[in-house]
Amino acid sequence: MNEKSRTHNSILNIMVGFGGYGLNLLLSFICRIIFTRTLTAEYLGVNGLFGDILTMLSLADLGIGTAIVYALYKPLADKNEDKIASLVQFFGKVYRIIGLVVAGIGLCLIPFLPALMNGSWTIPENLYVIYLIFLFNTASSYFFTYRTTLLTADQKNYLVVGVHYVFIIAQNIVQIILLIVTHNFLLYLLIQLIATLLYNFTISYIAKKQYPFIVGKKITPLPKEERMQIAKDTKSLLFYKLSGVLVNNTDNIIITSIRGLVQVGLLSNYTLFSGILNSMLGFVFNGLTASIGNFNAQESDERKLHLFHTINLANFWLFGWCAIGIAFVSSQLVHLCFGEDYMMNLAIPIILAFNFYMVGMQNAVLSFKTTLGLFKYGQYILIITALINIGLSLLLGHFWGVFGVLLATAISRAVTNTWYEPYAVFKHGLHVKPALYLKRYLFYLIILLISGGICYFLCSLVEITLLIDIIVKFIICSIVPNLVFWIFLHKQAEYKDGIGMLKHAVSLIGGKIKHILHRG
Repeated sequence: MNEKSRTHNSILNIMVGFGGYGLNLLLSFICRIIFTRTLTAEYLGVNGLFGDILTMLSLADLGIGTAIVYALYKPLADKNEDKIASLVQFFGKVYRIIGLVVAGIGLCLIPFLPALMNGSWTIPENLYVIYLIFLFNTASSYFFTYRTTLLTADQKNYLVVGVHYVFIIAQNIVQIILLIVTHNFLLYLLIQLIATLLYNFTISYIAKKQYPFIVGKKITPLPKEERMQIAKDTKSLLFYKLSGVLVNNTDNIIITSIRGLVQVGLLSNYTLFSGILNSMLGFVFNGLTASIGNFNAQESDERKLHLFHTINLANFWLFGWCAIGIAFVSSQLVHLCFGEDYMMNLAIPIILAFNFYMVGMQNAVLSFKTTLGLFKYGQYILIITALINIGLSLLLGHFWGVFGVLLATAISRAVTNTWYEPYAVFKHGLHVKPALYLKRYLFYLIILLISGGICYFLCSLVEITLLIDIIVKFIICSIVPNLVFWIFLHKQAEYKDGIGMLKHAVSLIGGKIKHILHRG
């Protein structure tokens, strides 16, 4: 695939992602506000807790989703329909087994749910009915996921995202109406379940229409040696996925056991804002991943390194800017949207912002690690990350509550995968000295701390009415970071390359808009 096609698909993926996200964001926010006005903070805690439990059950897929995408890159680039069909058939069988395993393990956890609540369950709805709705929602999706992954690997994520937003927007509208009229949490969950099922059926149908050869009756089974290679990659990915889930999805469980569901509910309003920003930025970087995979399959190490530095700079700029906003504006937004009773002290948004930045700064690294097939590197150190996180979360959470749990997550990342993942990519994938990455990372961190310090000082001087306070702090946290970043970085080669790529993207987007208007 040529450079023009890669750019075209990347921009289309990003455009569709942002196109649906605006309306969905507005409706989701309205739904959340109505949720907090019609139900209690405990219900928010239930959403967070059961969501994390079911995410942990997703370990059953052993990381095979990433192995699927990697295995599909070459046959898709070569337009090898027989190989694609064989791979999809194999993955379909595997995922059906996974769906049954997730359902089975989920059912086995039912007797232990009261213990996880630690006596904090006081809402009237039946605990087990709520959990079973969550479980069915998760397990059923495995019977369709493998076809969705084919579209993603073929740089057609715009189809997946577009269909997703049609159903999620409809879901939010119906949920808003039901919450206002009934105040019923079970109906709220059932609408979510119905929307998920309809989305899965629709995207599966689209995949079959796009690739009719994947449903033929004479598909050649995948050779044993290729199944073994996928199993080998999956084994390596298991450790990565295991640690990721144990680091990212145990906080709510530990907080519930230490401080109760209410604290999880309060925290969820802050993570809502960071989640929104993470999703928005995700459209940019996820939209690039398949194109990076295609690029890495064809280009030299020198060009790969050049592309990495450019993407990594964009990564820092966007995530650094957003992290400062999370730290100094999110509390006022929580106050405005959900009420003063839902606010937490400043230490919480600051540590959330730091975790947000640390995870975000891994985007370029993980995109290259995945698309270069470096699955085996770092598989064991990530288990250490998870063990440190759980141990420190229990210890620090006992003394400092929610802040201690979040701090433990940051520490566990800092001492393990934050440095090892880029080490593996630079040494084994790009074949250059890992110190190149470390120098840039520390340089970026210093710039971020300078920007954050200036924003903290200026924001501390602002004491006005709530709405004006938010506007002024938003302006401060937008102008200061971007100005400081520009001062330090505008002479860097990757900055100039990034600006060139951005201008090219804007030109293409403008051309598409003109074409649509002209055709209309």
